Amino acid sequence: MNLTTTILFTTTIPLILITFNHLAPKTSPDMEKLSPYECGFSPLENARLPLSIQFFLIAIFFLLFDLEIALLLPIPWALNISMTTTTWMLLLIFLLTMGLAYEWSQGALDWTK
Repeated sequence: MNLTTTILFTTTIPLILITFNHLAPKTSPDMEKLSPYECGFSPLENARLPLSIQFFLIAIFFLLFDLEIALLLPIPWALNISMTTTTWMLLLIFLLTMGLAYEWSQGALDWTK
């Protein structure tokens, strides 16, 4: 395609769409369509529902450990590079284990609190 064809298509297609939009019949929306969509919840109710802090903490812990596991994934390819890589890998696994032990000892992973 050359430049002339590209310019022709990029101007013709939007002009056709704009023309079709103006020729299409106008609709008058009802109150149901004018109300905001709230994922199946009634927009007239209170939007501030209580959030379980325990659920929030579990979600944050999951994100932290998921990120750290993603950092550990390339380690099999890096094992044969140097001793420094192995040291950093073991340090990261040790910190993960200590963090998990601390959260467990503090009771942060108990759902029934």
